[in-house]
Amino acid sequence: MWDRLAASDPGLLRLTAGLRTVTAIALTLAVLAALHVPVSQLVAGAIAAMVATFAIREKQRAQQAVTLAVGLPVALASVSLGALLNQRVVAGDLFFVVLIFCAVYGRRFGDRGTALGLIGFQVYFLSLFVGATASVLPELYGVICVAFACSAAARFVLLPQTPAGTLDRLRRAFRARLAQLLATQAELLDAGPEEAEKVLADLRTGTARLHETALLIQGRLEDGTSDPAVARLLQRRVADAEIAAERLGLLLLTARSAQRTDTLTLHLPGAPLPAGGELPVRDEATVALRRDLQALRLLMLRPAGEASGTALAQVRNRLLGYREEENLPPAAPAVQDVFRGLGEAARAALGLRLALDGPQDESDDTPATARSREELDAEDTAIEISEGSETEEPRPTGLKRPTTRAAVQVAVGSSLAIVGGELLSAQRWYWAVLTCWIVFLNTASTGEILVKGYRRLLGTVLGVVAGIGLAALVGHHTWTAFALVLLFIFAMFYTAPLSYTLMSFFVTAMLGLLYTLLNTYSLSVLVLRIEETALGAACGVIAAAVVLPVHTDRRTNELLVAVLDRLADVTRGAVDQLSGGAGGDLVEQARELDQALADLRAATQPLTHPITPLRSRRNTVRYVVALLETCAYHGRSLAATAELLPTHPSIAADPRLRGACGRIVHNIEAIAAHVTDPKSPARIETGSSIASMLEPGTLRTPRYGRVTDRVLRHLQRLDEAVSGLARPLGLAGGPAQPRK
Repeated sequence: MWDRLAASDPGLLRLTAGLRTVTAIALTLAVLAALHVPVSQLVAGAIAAMVATFAIREKQRAQQAVTLAVGLPVALASVSLGALLNQRVVAGDLFFVVLIFCAVYGRRFGDRGTALGLIGFQVYFLSLFVGATASVLPELYGVICVAFACSAAARFVLLPQTPAGTLDRLRRAFRARLAQLLATQAELLDAGPEEAEKVLADLRTGTARLHETALLIQGRLEDGTSDPAVARLLQRRVADAEIAAERLGLLLLTARSAQRTDTLTLHLPGAPLPAGGELPVRDEATVALRRDLQALRLLMLRPAGEASGTALAQVRNRLLGYREEENLPPAAPAVQDVFRGLGEAARAALGLRLALDGPQDESDDTPATARSREELDAEDTAIEISEGSETEEPRPTGLKRPTTRAAVQVAVGSSLAIVGGELLSAQRWYWAVLTCWIVFLNTASTGEILVKGYRRLLGTVLGVVAGIGLAALVGHHTWTAFALVLLFIFAMFYTAPLSYTLMSFFVTAMLGLLYTLLNTYSLSVLVLRIEETALGAACGVIAAAVVLPVHTDRRTNELLVAVLDRLADVTRGAVDQLSGGAGGDLVEQARELDQALADLRAATQPLTHPITPLRSRRNTVRYVVALLETCAYHGRSLAATAELLPTHPSIAADPRLRGACGRIVHNIEAIAAHVTDPKSPARIETGSSIASMLEPGTLRTPRYGRVTDRVLRHLQRLDEAVSGLARPLGLAGGPAQPRK
């Protein structure tokens, strides 16, 4: 059960965020209740504790403490201005707009600027929500100070979270998700024709989740490790395990089909299992394959203290022997390839265990296992941190800067929301402003804002229905209502990264309970919340579409070009190193490619959302993103293979690969030029296959042939995927040009 929890919530980030926020609020309510403050101040303290906890996102504890300390005077100033300007309509509205602009503009100063902006805005909103006046300011000062103190206690004493601890939990989550993926791969081996498509969908989901966890680890390495060499080693081992697991899935798909499986099958949602797919014959080879898949999963899950003993050592030795053709069972070539893939995955698992848990018992090693350890030790020794200076890309200035543009947009949208909100209700107009503010958080294009506004409205409508029922049940039972508020706050933070609609549902249901506590609940109030939410979302969309707009097409094109540039860098660097040159930090380049692709995937959500009316366009976007994921997989694999070159005894440089790579890089650059400027004269080149461009002979001994063939397969598939990108993007091809 713990492994399942670790896999469903990598690093326990959502669980920790929810528990920490609930703990801070519960502490605040306990202290304020002991002081016998009125209910309105209890509500104010709960909101202040929530804001002080969730606003701070820095990873280092010292930085968190500084931000929390600076945030307290910001909160006191904000609640003071809210109370003083509450009765001055024009002045209060103008200041609110200025505050919103400053809060959004503060994002350019990093996590601390973002946190202080959130605290300033939310505490001003708090003063409007509880109807603060100048006469109650001293009491509110005390309430806010208690809330910040309780937030600090929850963060630093009761539920401390260090970067190293978070990274350790992320590593456990990676292991758990890797084990889940291996279990799904075993299911694919046994699935009948009726279950095969469902298992294939689960395989895609498991592969994507493993990749997501690897990216989370990448983002925590710098803060979670004390030594850059350790960070680089862990980065390398995680990448190796991810690539080995994905390759094993592809080999299993091929074993299930009549022909070699296209990599796109694993990345395109809805793509069927290749035609002719049949269950492998249930002979001794496939029985052994099922056994070894389960054994690999067991080795991956066992902690270091339990992964010892002769039996487990024999399992590990058998799996690693498959890498060197030892004890391969007589079977079809595709099934034997799966056994070789198991050997590669076992080696990646051994490297991951050595990186995470340190040296292991070597007394039961076979020669094959000893050679794997020697290879891993040689790779560890060869790891060096590049200290070359990085060239910073020019950053936009003025209104072109994203934070400045967003600040102007949200200020205009909030002004519209204030005017429209006050026409709907002179007392609760601020709900429209809050919605307008929220739809701009973590969005960068008009389409993203539209989808976020739609999700918030849907969650609000469902939350109003729930709020009506809860208000009737709870009545005026104060502590029962506060207990439900805490439950909903936990659910809000736990579900926020998964579903914005669910988060909005829990927020609205919680607000219904708060209105009940403040004796301001009525059906008309909750209906008004729906109206204000719809108005705020509409104002946000209008502002984004009219004021300094960033259209979704423009945003996705910019990110697509960034992905293509990173792909060209990885391909060029990997092939250069495989040809005998120096390719640079290829693992880091591969991770930059993965991050750029993740950004593109997030930006295309408005185009692939179920409510989009352009069905054919949605299918095209999904196809393009799937092709890019295929390209990224082959780029990662080439980079990982190239990084083995200096130390691996079975890999040698082949200068001919550099010429084979030229067409691929040219085509990537041609597509990027076409996306940037559709009138660009660039054309992709077509011609003979990559394998046929290399003359036979060199490196064709049995020991080297398999690795060389794998590199050629990755290059061939990458060439095919890049050429496939040109068609949906409207780029014509031309004959191949002679290359030296």
